[in-house]
Amino acid sequence: QVQVVESGGGLVQAGGSLRLSCAASGRISSINAMSWYRQAPGKQRELVAIVFSGGSTRYGDPVKGRFTISRDNAKNTAYLQMNSLQPEDTAVYYCKVVVVTTNYWGQGTQVTVSL
Repeated sequence: QVQVVESGGGLVQAGGSLRLSCAASGRISSINAMSWYRQAPGKQRELVAIVFSGGSTRYGDPVKGRFTISRDNAKNTAYLQMNSLQPEDTAVYYCKVVVVTTNYWGQGTQVTVSL
């Protein structure tokens, strides 16, 4: 089995920054991609950012230019640096890890941005 644990969420004022971490552990043979999703109350879960095994990245339109995803392959860990946070970024942020072809999700970490 594979465990995925997110950390780094919290409460921040608009314009502030947070850095989320996603650590995968367990029976990991090959991680193809690590990604962050978010879900705000009453809304569907949406892709925030994804980093592939080769290092290429993709971002959702709402976060382009403000968020940066990175990964440390040696630690099986992904990071999401979030700058210029706005109240609309408030959501539960989930990490998804693709090991070969299987998706593993973390429990989520709450990010709240106040005015």
